[in-house]
Amino acid sequence: MSKMTKSQLLSTLSDKCGVSKKEVATILEEMTDLAYKEVKKNGEFTLPGFGKLVKVKRKARTGRNPATGATIQIPAKTVVKFRVAKAAKEAVL
Repeated sequence: MSKMTKSQLLSTLSDKCGVSKKEVATILEEMTDLAYKEVKKNGEFTLPGFGKLVKVKRKARTGRNPATGATIQIPAKTVVKFRVAKAAKEAVL
């Protein structure tokens, strides 16, 4: 079984919703842009029943270079994480 490609996703949604692939592509692109803007501005974006993108601040920590074994200091930084909704977990698992 192979992964669904973007064109397969667009075709499937187009058939199920009765709209053109171009309209589905536009909606997905706009939703992606909206998600990025909301995470940047408010720190999170929720897609009900699917999950949410969350901006998280990571603390500075000590790490190890796997090649040399030398201890290094990893600086604090902000990252984006995806948290899967409970409904999605239950539907898939």
